[in-house]
Amino acid sequence: MIYTITFNPSLDYVVQVPGFTPGAINRTAEEKIYPGGKGVNVSLVLQNLGVKSKALGFTAGFSGQELKRLLAATGVAYDFIDIPEGYTRINVKIAGVKETAINGQGPHIGQQELKLLLEQLEQLQAGDILDLSGSIPATLPKDVYEQIMQIVADRDIKVVVDATGELLLRVLKYHPFLIKPNHEELGDLFGLPPLETEAEILYCAHKLQEQGARNILVSRGSEGAILLDEKGVVRISSSPKGKLVNSVGAGDSMVAGFLAGYVATEDYEQALRWGICAGSASAFQEWLASKEDVEKLLGELP
Repeated sequence: MIYTITFNPSLDYVVQVPGFTPGAINRTAEEKIYPGGKGVNVSLVLQNLGVKSKALGFTAGFSGQELKRLLAATGVAYDFIDIPEGYTRINVKIAGVKETAINGQGPHIGQQELKLLLEQLEQLQAGDILDLSGSIPATLPKDVYEQIMQIVADRDIKVVVDATGELLLRVLKYHPFLIKPNHEELGDLFGLPPLETEAEILYCAHKLQEQGARNILVSRGSEGAILLDEKGVVRISSSPKGKLVNSVGAGDSMVAGFLAGYVATEDYEQALRWGICAGSASAFQEWLASKEDVEKLLGELP
């Protein structure tokens, strides 16, 4: 089973506001509400690709209830811990002259709620996959990723970490199965500007592998992605051609596609192809990729 953790999931309220003008009354031309959060996105795309997962994390209030209702409608299984006070955050995404986002804070997650989540992770079995995505809310200890990695260490559980900066660097000693920085984040890890060349990317990827990461998947936007696998094999893939519509969720979709491809084939080349196409398919539309979208792009890759 694949499990995803989203510490601070959301309802994403996406509105189209042509000619958005700050300081004035603006009216929407279109509005939609989606379940959101990085781990939630991974679970949604996995579901679209026919791969079962279970979404873990925290919810609160009426917005948390709506999040669970929306996930249930898509068929995604979840086991969220309910927080008695506060609300699951609502993020407002305004598509106007320039894309603008207003992200909520989310509820206060206490030690008791965190303890319940860690107890859930004790139930994971050998062969399971655990996806850790995104930043840590300010109410949680900064080492919570490390606490989680300690719980699942030496239990044949593959852990995917999609995080940035020190949060990522501190877990490399636990040998995560997969990390997925983009080329800008990879540069940041080493105090460098965004990495542009394959040689630069591979130099830094090898450094992360030396620190403990098993597989490093580096997304490069329209340039595609580079995978340095655990056997030292370098795999490079270009991106399918298409028009960028919405980059939100594209990285999460790449992770989901990679996992779907790996679970189906245990082949890193196929996992990379599925990851590239899932990420691109989500970027080419308003929301997340369907299986049909991904398969169409797979047919277009060389």
